[in-house]
Amino acid sequence: MIYFKLPFDERLLSADEKSSKNAVSFFSYNGLDQISFSGDIFEINSVEFAHTSITNEDLTNDFTNSPAETKEEYCKTLQEVIEVIKDHSLPKLVYSRRKIFTDFTLINYKESFKNLCESYPNAFRYLFNDGQNAWMGAFSEVLGKFNKRTHQFETMALAGTLPVSEEWSEKEIEEQKPVTTYIQDILKNYSDTVQQSETYDHISGNIKHLRTDFKTSIKPEDLDSIIQDLHPTPAVCGIPKDFCNENIRKYEKFPREFYAGYIKVETEDSILYFVNLRCARLYKDAVHVFVGGGITAQSDPEKEWRETELKSEAILKNLAIS
Repeated sequence: MIYFKLPFDERLLSADEKSSKNAVSFFSYNGLDQISFSGDIFEINSVEFAHTSITNEDLTNDFTNSPAETKEEYCKTLQEVIEVIKDHSLPKLVYSRRKIFTDFTLINYKESFKNLCESYPNAFRYLFNDGQNAWMGAFSEVLGKFNKRTHQFETMALAGTLPVSEEWSEKEIEEQKPVTTYIQDILKNYSDTVQQSETYDHISGNIKHLRTDFKTSIKPEDLDSIIQDLHPTPAVCGIPKDFCNENIRKYEKFPREFYAGYIKVETEDSILYFVNLRCARLYKDAVHVFVGGGITAQSDPEKEWRETELKSEAILKNLAIS
């Protein structure tokens, strides 16, 4: 089963599984795994959903037997990552960790999902369980949006993270600049005319990011190629892509799975792609929350740890525990 809501749309949607076409697909970070829900997208009756029970009792146990990093381990490894960034003059590299939550007896995931939807109305919000994998998430970064009628393609550069009340520093501003350049250069390969907005604040719950929007027109047959060029974006990987991916595999202590991958949703009018960032894998006896940050030569390990703690609240503060 899958339940989801599109950004700024409070209709609860699902896929009816009555046809073979893929309505919603989840792609892993490394591109090797895919989970798809087939059929036509339809709206769930609120009365029907109210009588649905979704708890951790319906899920599999966590047999990964891999502990989460401690703060000391995270900061030590992150310092090594910072040295790699300095040695190779990298604009940024994204380093992530898991926070494993086990302090519960029962979690009501239907209520948790409702809480998540209320907290992040501008995000793509989802909850799914395919029998082997169960995930929940909400994030508002659009990897791509393609209008089938006009052939207009939209995407965004999103980088830098601070609590809403804090002012941007040079670290966040410098982190966002190469992301904008990176996306602009990709789009120029497919179109002679690319519209770029001013950079502005993008609010996501209790934190904010720097955001720049792009619009252009493309050929429909180029859509898959653009998405493959854009993924993984600098917001989830770093620059340059191949070198950063190599070091992510070297330094991170866990496989990213569907974290930092992307989600494809096809409606009658549009094909939408969302980055899967604020998310967690759900087990009967544990919740694995995935969080990360864009690391630069100016990064401070203690501050980066606090940033990941802040990001983990997107899931943890919305869990309905009993």
